[in-house]
Amino acid sequence: MEREKITLTGAPETMLATLYGRALDSRSPRSLLHDDAAFEAVQRIDYDFHRMRMTSANAAQVAMRGKQLDDWTEAFITRNPGATVLHLACGLDTRAQRLAPPPTVRWVDVDLPEVVDLRNRLLRAPGGDYRTIGTSVTEDGWLEQLPADRPTVAVFEGLSMYLREEEGRRLIRRITEHFPGGELLFDAFDSLGIRLQPLIPAVRNSGATLHWAVDDPRQIEQLHEGVKLLRSVRAHELPGIDRLSALARFGVWAMGRTPRLRNSWRILRFRY
Repeated sequence: MEREKITLTGAPETMLATLYGRALDSRSPRSLLHDDAAFEAVQRIDYDFHRMRMTSANAAQVAMRGKQLDDWTEAFITRNPGATVLHLACGLDTRAQRLAPPPTVRWVDVDLPEVVDLRNRLLRAPGGDYRTIGTSVTEDGWLEQLPADRPTVAVFEGLSMYLREEEGRRLIRRITEHFPGGELLFDAFDSLGIRLQPLIPAVRNSGATLHWAVDDPRQIEQLHEGVKLLRSVRAHELPGIDRLSALARFGVWAMGRTPRLRNSWRILRFRY
């Protein structure tokens, strides 16, 4: 089998860490995501995944984050079977394949052109109304070309922290001004989380840099009239904690009990 040689660096390279985490989770007898497509993709990639220092505990945490965002996305689709799903910085994530939305859903995966090209070579496209767009999410024009005719959930996992603050704020304003209403689902670091980036192997080894800190999620509500924070889930509050090893569970518990650390990373859900 011919394997794909990876030449990505910086932030795009970090998508390989989450891909590998989902692949490891798929081999676990207590898998959360059962993401066999991620495992198959890893087998087809010529890359030293050990560079990412992904442990079984890290893989479980990747799966827990993915599962939370999957559940919120699926709930939105259930309430809005004719929705648009805008999956930003999709990387090699198989969320569309995992959720298998009905054909009435318009699903749009967006990432850099070189990432979309790799994605199209490695992953089987889901059926239904599915498309990919190769662009930086901070570029002008691409969003405005999408129809604004239905409720839209924008999902961006592992993206916000790589944007500069004004880029992130502008992206949210563009989404909430363009579409008639929906939800925003994304994870974010606070200022401490940004400062701790040298401790994250995937960030350190790829040469990526984290920028945007969201210290108070309610500040996002000020970006557009009608934006409302629905949920803020911290690491120690994620469902599936029981799937971690005893040592990993203790680490997450300790993080949740430490005031300065408990908000360093959160998954946020907004309505607009």
